[in-house]
Amino acid sequence: MNTKTTETAPQRKPPLHPYLVMLIAMLAPGSGHWAAGNVQRGMMFAWFMFILGWITWKVTPAELSLLGRFSGGLLVYAVSVLDAYRIARFNWARYEQANRAKE
Repeated sequence: MNTKTTETAPQRKPPLHPYLVMLIAMLAPGSGHWAAGNVQRGMMFAWFMFILGWITWKVTPAELSLLGRFSGGLLVYAVSVLDAYRIARFNWARYEQANRAKE
């Protein structure tokens, strides 16, 4: 009687492509981090985007453009998009490397 069992490692679900994560991050603040699997970091970026947007709105003069008045929040928004892409790119590379090692 042969009781030999073949154990296989469970297949890991592939992460979202980094470009898709970047597109999602551009649509809503913090959503790119959520799509990349880092919800707390996304909430932190969204929080600081709203806080810095509110602070720059309060401290800038009224004759400044709307873009200038929200510049603090827009800066955090831009960094958030880049950071979500960086995390997604790292996850993608780690997944690709793990698949190459199995072959």
